[in-house]
Order: sequence, then structure tokens, then C-alpha cells
Amino acid sequence: QVQLLESGGGMVQAGGSLRLSCSLSGRTWSTLSMGWFRQAPGKERHYVALLNWRGESTYIADSVKGRFTISRDDAKNTVYLQMNNLNPNDTAIYDCAAGEIYSSIRDYKYRGQGTQVTVSA
Repeated sequence: QVQLLESGGGMVQAGGSLRLSCSLSGRTWSTLSMGWFRQAPGKERHYVALLNWRGESTYIADSVKGRFTISRDDAKNTVYLQMNNLNPNDTAIYDCAAGEIYSSIRDYKYRGQGTQVTVSA
């Protein structure tokens, strides 16, 4: 059974940092494409960072470019989202999702439960 489990969310002041983790069980990241998504209150969920099956970053949203970094540790079967210089606009539920190597993002079939990130001014 494939499962994704996020961790690392919490409350932080503006300008602070958090590192989110997405641990995968049941498969290895080298067989999947994945992304980090977020959904702010009253807004739609959208992706902020994408990683291909090779572990290469393929997309970072303009709103987080230069502040967020996506990376992967194959030994731990974990993908990270390092978030620096956070601001209140980054407040959202963050989740990771994954799908087969050449699947479109909307066809990602694995998704974690999400973790709350709250940034205070």
C-alpha cells in the first residue's frame, strides 16, 4: 500500500523558516513524479513545486521562487520542501502528491493528509 506522510508544519513568524517532509512508503520516489501543493483559506489548491522521477526540480511557483526549495533524499525515501523567509501569504495547508512518471499533475493518485503552516505577521 502506497502512503505519503507529511510532517514539519507549524506556526512561525514572518521571516522564519520551516522544512516540510513527505515520506513515502510502498514505493520509491524514483518511480514517481511528485509535487508540493498548498491550499490557503478560501482559495483553491495549487502546486508550488514539482519534482520529476530523477529528483530534479521542474517547477517552482513565482510566488515562492527564491524562498522555497524542493529536494529529495533517496536513502530516506523522503522529499523536502525548505521554506525560507516565510510571510503571512504562505499560510495554508500543504500536502504532497505523486503519480506515475508521465502522468499529468491532475492524475496524481497518491496524496498525503496535509500539514498546516501558519505564518504570523
